[in-house]
This record gives sequence, structure tokens and C-alpha cells, in this order.
Amino acid sequence: MDLYSGGRWGELAGQQRTEYDGERRAIAIRQPLKEVGGTLLKGGRAATEVLRPEPARPRAGRGKGKKGRTKTPAGTRWVELPPSIAVSYEELMDSHQHRFILCTPEGRPWRRSNFRARHWRPAWDGVHPDDPGADGFLPGILPTFTFHEGRHTHSTWLAEDGIAEVARRARLGQKMKGMARVYDHVTPQMRRQILDALEARWITSLVALTPAERAQLGEWFPHLRATFTELRLEAAPKAIAISAVKAPPLK
Repeated sequence: MDLYSGGRWGELAGQQRTEYDGERRAIAIRQPLKEVGGTLLKGGRAATEVLRPEPARPRAGRGKGKKGRTKTPAGTRWVELPPSIAVSYEELMDSHQHRFILCTPEGRPWRRSNFRARHWRPAWDGVHPDDPGADGFLPGILPTFTFHEGRHTHSTWLAEDGIAEVARRARLGQKMKGMARVYDHVTPQMRRQILDALEARWITSLVALTPAERAQLGEWFPHLRATFTELRLEAAPKAIAISAVKAPPLK
């Protein structure tokens, strides 16, 4: 979700069931999760007391009425998920009944520091990366990579794939500068280009996995097994029907 949506930490960690549009396969970013004085807040209220997010209201002006809302007015937006990521997100939603989608096993929203120490840093940095013989050894993937750098990566991917700046900024919740704010607009074609480009990157990443890595992912996420089967079929050489081959003359 970090690399394929471009959302900020609070925008993703604060997602609730009522903020997902199953038809559009899009998440609504309106009231990000915020930590103030050690208390997690959603829409200006303690996250543990939130029943459902309130609809975003127009801002009262610069610097006013900011409590509980997105970083800027442009940050209040819908973010469509590429098909494969949407399926994984829906699988996660179906796996529990908690209000917050990306939550602890007990259903509580994640604190950024806890998630970072327990899951994020070990995944990227590894566990005892310099001592392969140590108990629990895991090699590092990309040491020091941060959550916010996932947002930067998302933006860079879209730029590499030729997505117009106005569409990139709209997806990331950023406003265009100067007169471009008046003249440049996001079209349905641009949104389709974004989803197609991200889906292609996801499929490419699966193709690059080793058989052992695919088997492990298939155990963790059974819905990926069908995808792996399709990839193998597409990569396999096309069989030639016997009836289409002219038999050599009998001698």
C-alpha cells in the first residue's frame, strides 16, 4: 500500500472500512491518523472512540479548521488501487472484522514507532544481517529505506512511466503550481494509465521472484497462486498442435 498508493503513513494507517469504495476499488483519504501527545487521533477524536469517519468539510481558511483533516486541501482525495493490490487489500479486509484495516492483531491502530521497530526496520534492514549463523538471521533487502521514501518511489515510478504531472500530483495529494492549477486537469485516461503502469510493475516484480519465493508467497497469500500459474503459462513456449505440423513423407 505504501509503494503502490503513494499515501502518507497517517493516511494509510488511519484507513477504515467505511473509507473503501469496492466498486471503484479506491480508498478515501479524508481524516488521517495523527499522534498528538501520545494519543492516536482520527478526525480529531481518540482513535479508540471513532465509530466512523465524518465527511470532510470545507476549510474555514488558511491555518483554521485543520484539526483531524488532511495536510492540505489537495490531500483530501480518492486513491484508486491497481487490480492486484486491490485484491490483496480486500483479502485483508475479509480476514478480520476490525474498524481499522491496517491494524494490530487486536484491532488497534498502529503507532508509527511500534510498527517501524517491530516490522518495518527488520524487513528492510534484516535481522543479524552480518551474521548468517545467528538465530533468526534474515538478510537485508534495502537497509535504511523509510516509509516516506515509499511515497517518493511511487512518484518516481509514475514519472518514469510518463504519467502527466497533474495526475501524479493529484494522486499524491499535492496541488499544481502557478497557472497549471487552472489549466491542467486529470482525465479518466490518465487515471487508467496510472493503474496500468502500477499493475505492470507489480507483475514484473512477481516474475522476478525465485520459485522458492513464489512458493512461500503462495502459502502466505493463497490468492496469488492463480497469478503465478497464469505467469507460468504466459512465459511457457507455445505448443504446436500436432495436426498443424506437416508429417514427413514415408520412405
